[in-house]
Parts: sequence; structure tokens; C-alpha cells
Amino acid sequence: MKPILTLYDRAAALASGCRMQSLTLQFVRIVLAGVFWRSGRTKVEEGSWLTISDSTYYLFQEEYHGVPLPSDLAAVLATVSEHLFPVLLVIGLFTRLSALALLGMTLVIQIFVFPEAWWPVHSLWAALALVLIVRGAGNVSLDAPLLRARQG
Repeated sequence: MKPILTLYDRAAALASGCRMQSLTLQFVRIVLAGVFWRSGRTKVEEGSWLTISDSTYYLFQEEYHGVPLPSDLAAVLATVSEHLFPVLLVIGLFTRLSALALLGMTLVIQIFVFPEAWWPVHSLWAALALVLIVRGAGNVSLDAPLLRARQG
């Protein structure tokens, strides 16, 4: 039994090491960013970066009308947020703030747009965002040198 525990202890030490933790946090950042980036890209005119499509304005007016903001403003805020915060997550800059913003978007979507999607979808997005809010970006990020400069 002892060799199995020793092997387990070694594996646990490897998995919880700084390098593995940073790579895991980088993966979490990329996965969460990908969810929102892909959604943001569906909101703009094909071939443009941020020209919001008429169908997006229509969706916010008709389908997402429960959001407690004017539909035109909600469409712009959602589209810009789904482009800005994923980029910041991928490069690891202002990670906690970006994850908090995407958690807020997740909660708005959950409460006002798709309340039936908690378990299949939104709980996973929330979990990813919460990991980043609690743990930060890790060492493979632009946050890391900023943090070191502030501390040193």
C-alpha cells in the first residue's frame, strides 16, 4: 500500500506545482475566452471587426427583451464585452476583472435570457470565471510581471 501512496503523493505534487498550475490557469483562460469570443463574432457583420449586425439589434429587441437595459445599449455592451474581455483573458491582462465581467454577463444571460440553461451551460462558465477570479492568471500572463513590479 505504501508504494501506491508514494506514487500518489508524487503525482499530486507534480499536479499542484507552480508550472502545472500556471498552464492550467492559461487553459481555463483560453476556454472561457473562446466561449465568449465565438458568441461575440456572431453579433457582428461578416468581414468586420465590430460592426454590429442588424440581426443582433433585432435579437436584443425581440428575443433578449428581458435584459433590464435599452436593447440598443445592451447589444453594444454585449458585443464589445464579448470581444474585449476574451482578448484580455488570452493575454492574461486584468484577468480577474475580465473574468468578473464575464461572470456578470453569464448571470445576466442566466437570469434574463436563458434561465433554463444553468446546469448544461452557465454553471460551467461561472465555474471557469470563478477559478480565474480566485486564482488569477498564473505565471504565463501579462498580469504576472505587473504583479511582480508592484510587489518589488
